[in-house]
Amino acid sequence: MKVLALIVLAGIFLLISNSVYKVDETKQVIVTQFGKPVGDAVTTAGLKFKIPFIQKVNPIEKRILEWDGNPSNMPTKDKLYIAVDLFARWQIVDPLQYLLRLRDERSAQSRLDDILGSETRNAVAKHELIEIIRTTKDRKPLFDASLTEEDQATLGTLVPISKGRKLVEEEIYAAAAGKVQVFGIELLDIRFKRINYNESVRPKIYDRMISERRQIAERFRSEGNGEAARINGFRERELNKIQSEAYREVEEIRGEADAKATEIYANAYNKNADSVDFFEFQKTMEMYKSVIKDNTTLILSTESEAFQFLKGMNP
Repeated sequence: MKVLALIVLAGIFLLISNSVYKVDETKQVIVTQFGKPVGDAVTTAGLKFKIPFIQKVNPIEKRILEWDGNPSNMPTKDKLYIAVDLFARWQIVDPLQYLLRLRDERSAQSRLDDILGSETRNAVAKHELIEIIRTTKDRKPLFDASLTEEDQATLGTLVPISKGRKLVEEEIYAAAAGKVQVFGIELLDIRFKRINYNESVRPKIYDRMISERRQIAERFRSEGNGEAARINGFRERELNKIQSEAYREVEEIRGEADAKATEIYANAYNKNADSVDFFEFQKTMEMYKSVIKDNTTLILSTESEAFQFLKGMNP
């Protein structure tokens, strides 16, 4: 009897446990009977009842879900290949349609990959790269303080933007939202996570950027060399001017000194005939000293004034 009672109790417990199920606050449930949905979706949390052993509970996520696509290479309107990385947020709003068409979240993610990837490729192909990477239309370039107004006018030309990244994202959202709605899914938002140049064109882009920077650097270097030449020319001119003025002052001082010395000599040696003769003798001796050196042969006429003192010497 006790064994029979235990068997009956176990059967009752099994029957009750298969008749009751719990709905979590983060889930919504579709009950199926032999694989076919029965009734509406259960969206309220709590304990619920079903026919035991015949009906099956299919929990479906109620919270906002994340879709994170893989980076994909695609061409822009201006024929530049870029790697686009997207992310989106979505939610299951019609669990019955979701269960009938997709069954599980893995299938939903795969279908989102196809739809969002296709619409992104179409949107990127219709717009130039600048429209996808920029958002603001009224852009103003930032200039270095060393650039002149002429340089700013040359370098500050920006490609105009008619839409911008935000409107491109809205285009992708509008095109994809209707397509995923038939699966019981509501697309909440989609955004570009990262946009980068394709590996094959990235070195060319970098080389072009380096070339432009080198061109600007060469212009600055040329302007610097010109300014340095101007400064050096001004310095040389000022230096020559100072040297010329100094040389003129030196010559004026030397001329005044020579004139003063001549005046002193004249006053000293013109007092009488003996002083004049002594002055001539002294100057002649100085001339001998500067002219007659070792191993020097001097040929003089006996009638020359330079020979008169040598001629009058008594051996």
